[in-house]
Amino acid sequence: MKRFIDIFLRAVLTGFAIGIGGVVYLSCDSKYVGSFLFGTGLFVILSFGFNLFTGKVGYAVENKPSYLLDLLIIWAGNLAGTFIMGCMILCTRISGISEKAAGLCETKLADNLVSILILAFFCGMLMFIAADGFKKIENPVGKMLAVFLPVMVFILSGYEHCVANMFYFSVGACWSAKAFGYLLVMSAGNALGGMFIPFVRKGFAKS
Repeated sequence: MKRFIDIFLRAVLTGFAIGIGGVVYLSCDSKYVGSFLFGTGLFVILSFGFNLFTGKVGYAVENKPSYLLDLLIIWAGNLAGTFIMGCMILCTRISGISEKAAGLCETKLADNLVSILILAFFCGMLMFIAADGFKKIENPVGKMLAVFLPVMVFILSGYEHCVANMFYFSVGACWSAKAFGYLLVMSAGNALGGMFIPFVRKGFAKS
């Protein structure tokens, strides 16, 4: 039980970190600057050993089936953290960013589910690249590039990140049954994309 509590708390803190990235992104007039600064959230998560669903799900390929329970707890913790963060921001003087978040959510919820799934798939790939790159690259510059570049690419490309969207739905006050259903599709796409590279590389020839 203690291990599960640890997993959940690290996931809740991840929700706050993503929320911090989301706030600065919504506050920036330049989408390029905002997408770069959003990477601060992922940098905090990976540096402090927090639990991000999209950073962990790819390793399901290499773990036992019991790892799926860990992922479910992480997903729930990420949702709790982003929701709390979003509600807190709505009580502050910067709550005006809610309008921009609501606009983003409206675009997402007007899309079709096939599009959402595909866009989430590619985001999942990028998040695995970021997490695995930070873990394995020894060069400090390479580590930083592995964190910030994938984040910029997924935001500027319009790919769907389920945890970021948890925050946008919360601060934009856009939660509904439809939004939750879309979130599940985004999560599935992120999971498939996150597992794609580790699944394919199982077939690589060992050097």
